[in-house]
Amino acid sequence: MLFKLTRGVLLGAAFSTLATAGLAAQCGNNANGFEAWKAAFAREAQAQGVGQRGLQALAATRYATKTIAADRNQKSFKYSLEKFMQVRGADTIVAQGRKRKAQNAAFFNSLERSYGVPAGVLLAIHGMETGFGNFMGDSNVVSAISTLAYDCRRSGFFTPHALAALILVDRGALSANTVGARHGEVGHTQFLPGNVLKYGVDADGNGRVDLTNQTDALASTANFLRQKGWRPGQGYQQGQPNFRVIQEWNAAGVYQKAIAIMAGKIDG
Repeated sequence: MLFKLTRGVLLGAAFSTLATAGLAAQCGNNANGFEAWKAAFAREAQAQGVGQRGLQALAATRYATKTIAADRNQKSFKYSLEKFMQVRGADTIVAQGRKRKAQNAAFFNSLERSYGVPAGVLLAIHGMETGFGNFMGDSNVVSAISTLAYDCRRSGFFTPHALAALILVDRGALSANTVGARHGEVGHTQFLPGNVLKYGVDADGNGRVDLTNQTDALASTANFLRQKGWRPGQGYQQGQPNFRVIQEWNAAGVYQKAIAIMAGKIDG
C-alpha cells in the first residue's frame, strides 16, 4: 500500500501544562479506592478544561486488572540482547521492514526529507511495537491509562497522560471505547496519550490525528524523534549521535539496542 504525506498539523501543546498540574486525587495499590479516585480526578480534570465527553469516558472506566498485572510482570526487558531479539522476532521484522521500505519508497523518502529520520528506524519501531499494525492492543485505553494514573507506583508519570486521554476524547481523536495496549498506548507505534497531544501529526490531511492510521502514526513517530533531538544525516548505532534519541523512545536498554540493530539492517 502506498501512503500520501501532506503537510503535518500538530495536535497542540496542552500536554506541557498538564505535566505540571498539581493533582490531589488519592492513589491506591488495588481496586478498592478506584471509584473514589475517579470522582476526585474528574473534578481536577474539569478544572483543567476537560469537557463532558472526556468526563463521561472517565466515569465509564473500570479498574484494569490486566494492566496492573502487565505493569508488574515486564520480564522480557531482563533478557540478554540476543534472547530479546529472538523472542521479538527480529529477523522477521527486518525482512518485512525491507519489503515495506521498497514498496513505499516515496512515502519514507518524504518522511526523511521532512524530519531527517530514515526509514529503517521508523520500520524497526513499527515492527517492534505492533508487528506492523497486526496487533495494536486488547485493552480499553481510557481505563488502562486511568488505572495507571491511580496506581501509586507511577502515578506522577501517568496522571498527565490520563488527562491527555480525556482531552483526546473531547476532541474526537479517541473515544471511550478505543482499544490499545495494556499501558494505554494507542496506534501503530503505540503512543501514550500525552505524546499524541504533543507530537501527533495529521499527515494525511483529513483534519484529525489518528494513530491507527499508518500515515499519521509513522509521521508522528518521525516527528517525536526529531523533536527529541534527531540529527539528520547522523548515525544511530550505539556511540553515534542519534542513539541518544532512540533512548528517548523506550527506557529499556535492550529495546534501544534492538531498534538500532534492526534499523541498520533495514537501511543497509
